Amino acid sequence: MGDQVKVKRKFHVPHVYVILFSIIILAAIATYLVPAGEYDKMVDENNRTIVVDGTYHFVESSPTSFLGIFQAIHKGMLNSAGIIFYIFIVGGSFGILHATGAISAAVGTISKKMSGREYWLIPILMTFFALSGAMLGLAEETIPYITILVPLMVLIGYDSLVGAAIVLLGTSAGFTAAFMNPFTVGVAQGIAELPIFSGLVFRIVLWVIFLSVSIWYVMRYAKKVKADPTKSVLYGTEQDFEKITEMEEMTTRHKIIFLILLATLVGLAIGVIKYGWYLTEIAGLFLLMGIAMGLVGKMKFDTIAESFIEGCRVLVMGALVVGIANAILVVLQDGSIMDTILHAFASTIGELPSVLAAFGMYVVQCLLNYIIPSGSGQAALTMPIMAPLSDLVGVTRQTAVLAFQFGDGISNIFTPTSGYFMAGLALARIPWSKWVKWIFPLIIIHYILGAIFVTVAHVIGFS
Repeated sequence: MGDQVKVKRKFHVPHVYVILFSIIILAAIATYLVPAGEYDKMVDENNRTIVVDGTYHFVESSPTSFLGIFQAIHKGMLNSAGIIFYIFIVGGSFGILHATGAISAAVGTISKKMSGREYWLIPILMTFFALSGAMLGLAEETIPYITILVPLMVLIGYDSLVGAAIVLLGTSAGFTAAFMNPFTVGVAQGIAELPIFSGLVFRIVLWVIFLSVSIWYVMRYAKKVKADPTKSVLYGTEQDFEKITEMEEMTTRHKIIFLILLATLVGLAIGVIKYGWYLTEIAGLFLLMGIAMGLVGKMKFDTIAESFIEGCRVLVMGALVVGIANAILVVLQDGSIMDTILHAFASTIGELPSVLAAFGMYVVQCLLNYIIPSGSGQAALTMPIMAPLSDLVGVTRQTAVLAFQFGDGISNIFTPTSGYFMAGLALARIPWSKWVKWIFPLIIIHYILGAIFVTVAHVIGFS
């Protein structure tokens, strides 16, 4: 017999769909083991359905059948249809915006006008990408700009990590501390039965703080590398990028497209605050925005449609995760153990001071994001539990949404389960291990900031 060669298998993180389906199976098994029970429900003065504390009682068990496990997926999709198609329509509209070239032109114009003052490109461009994450919920859509900024930063005298950080960290900071993100804040508040984009002013303050810390971290590193290239985390690695010969600049059409975007955001704020707009109205407004941008950009109708589809395609995984995550709730609710789990949480956390209860929610959301990197999916899975739990333990629902928001966003540019983040590193040719070495201290700072923000929100009764 020849020598046996042992091959070490590399650890493989399962696809998020595999993880969620496994949880569905576990939830189905739990319906046979966990006692069935329910809380009484009532509608409060804000027209929200809340559980009545102290009314938990046992009910007849109704465990999930084998076929019921697979039927739950369809039920979850139906239950989440409003959110799923909202994500598709808004994402498709942003696909049209991307196809107009307005964002690329804006980056090119900013870069050219800052010639000779390159150091200030970092805060300006990071703020630009942070606004796109905070107001438009862009994440995957910003990845192509790495191919522009990485060689530009190398040409200036920094390294490719600075170029990648401007896009990845800038977008992530805005996405995490978002104040009008339709895919995280909007979805979570909708599930928690809160007015869409309520608590705007407080969230803007948190966004400014969170982004400022992130910009400081990148600028500090960039200054150190410019002064001494051997200080680069990537020093000694061989990286070769194509030289930038020409960058697109903004035209009158691009400026009009940005005016349409501004008008849309103003209209959105007015509609939500004054007229109580919800997902349907917001989706309709963004669709109108996308079509108008396409027409101004002199795109053919077929091209507008294709760009819309491309925008949807980018979000297919994230949108459908919402339905699959909801299937877990279907199994728990049909098996009458959802309220039993809620009762167990409330009994455990309820013994703690409410400040620690809010912190506990934040920790749970932080941990969950390592296995469910989709913001909308995590909202669909956790907010139906966290919203009523917050009522029971004396935490406002707005604080519960904030805990979800920061718990969901911080690790998106750290964990290898985040697909768009890993794609961005691949484009910048940065090994994950090198990136982690550089960003780990900032991730710790971000987690501490998130804990402080959630605690402050609880103390002031953020609502």
